[in-house]
Amino acid sequence: MLTADLVEIGPVDPGDPRARFALASYAGELDRRFDTGFDAARSLPADDRDLRPPRGLLLLATLRGEPVGCGALKLHGDEPAEIKRMWVAEPARGMGLGRRILAELEAAAARAGAPVARLETNASLVEAIALYRTSGYVEVDAFNDEQYAQHWFEKRLAPPTD
Repeated sequence: MLTADLVEIGPVDPGDPRARFALASYAGELDRRFDTGFDAARSLPADDRDLRPPRGLLLLATLRGEPVGCGALKLHGDEPAEIKRMWVAEPARGMGLGRRILAELEAAAARAGAPVARLETNASLVEAIALYRTSGYVEVDAFNDEQYAQHWFEKRLAPPTD
């Protein structure tokens, strides 16, 4: 898959215009797919300062310089890390990009000392739920009060080997 090989994933400041585009695309897709729509102001926050080191990380996937995916991480020291804002553009789906972003977020969380990665998702995001389950996440009781979530997952992280 030549196109998948051309996708680059790396950290970006959340204020970068490409990051803004990806995060807006994420919110727009949720608004279209959720039965009740999506309003970021009513969701649990993951604002810019939460997504900048040392508090967090925003990864951007680009294809020929254009954003095609993102994923974010909120860090809490030696407490569970939160994976947020996972999105892959529709034309880039099916190339394993979501799995690559997720793996890079998990590795960053482990390097930061998080023993566990947690995330929540909406029942309408069946592709995301399948990705999380096949990536080793197990469904757990609700650990927050995210109003848009019906599923909560966590995964124990292996400590970094380097």
